[in-house]
Amino acid sequence: MTAVNYLNDAEAVSPFVEISRAEWAELAKTSETPLTQEEIEKIRGLGDFLDLQEVTDIYLPLSQLLNLYVTQTQQLHSVTKNFLDKSPKRTPFIIGVAGSVAVGKSTVSRLLKELLSRWPTTPKVALVTTDGFLYPNAVLEQKGLMARKGFPESYDRLALIKFVSDIKSGKENVAAPLYSHLSYDIVQGEEVIVESPDVVIIEGLNVLQPPSIGQEVALSDYFDFKIYVDAPTAEIENWYLARFEALRDSAFQNPASYFHRYAQMNETKALDRAKEIWRTINLPNLEENIISTKSRATLVLQKGIKHRVERVLLRKI
Repeated sequence: MTAVNYLNDAEAVSPFVEISRAEWAELAKTSETPLTQEEIEKIRGLGDFLDLQEVTDIYLPLSQLLNLYVTQTQQLHSVTKNFLDKSPKRTPFIIGVAGSVAVGKSTVSRLLKELLSRWPTTPKVALVTTDGFLYPNAVLEQKGLMARKGFPESYDRLALIKFVSDIKSGKENVAAPLYSHLSYDIVQGEEVIVESPDVVIIEGLNVLQPPSIGQEVALSDYFDFKIYVDAPTAEIENWYLARFEALRDSAFQNPASYFHRYAQMNETKALDRAKEIWRTINLPNLEENIISTKSRATLVLQKGIKHRVERVLLRKI
């Protein structure tokens, strides 16, 4: 397989090998997906496209590649411990998944969790989103950051780094705050416990950010593999607006929802508000903070229309 052709200087200096969808699909060692269509429907996020063919062509080869990385990392860790004459200690393999709001990174993360848990070497896979490390709304209000929720400064980055550091050090039970998408806030007194996993998937907007000013390490320094879910900005905006409309007819109907007011609005007025949120919050965050982290990824999934992955970029080794 010829994965890339160097046509110009820009391609020659790219840190990635570009692999077409057809070439990537051929890399799968098997065409049999362990998931049923019913399971895929449960994994698929609102507004996302995902079917058996997409799983077979894109995510089955990816899970196989990740399994190879996990196995080799475990072996290297064991060899190093033996060289140092120390007893091997369980060290989870950590995968970071980044990308814009509405690009489908949550679906990718849930799908990889299910696929990786079917491999005998990685039966225990945990998935944690960085939403739990957003400051509570009361704190964001106090700091004047409610309109910048989702931007890097709206997260308790030190707590997030400590959380991942504790996992990477082999600590058996590590707690993370629980976030509610219904109340759009941290659930006080509730936690998510990660218990000695083989693999941990950390999903969030800014998980591939470089160190902030005054910090020596970045969250992604603890990651063994980094995935960026990419798509044209215009497509992401369309997906965001379509998801907003779908939520108006579902989750927003709940009176307990933070966004219930949008379900009660005139449809045109609500859609205008969604466009304003995209233009003033989500788009600036994507352009200022998120899209630049793509270059830090190990692998980039490039989507086209309907969330269909068209090509894969894999960092050169």
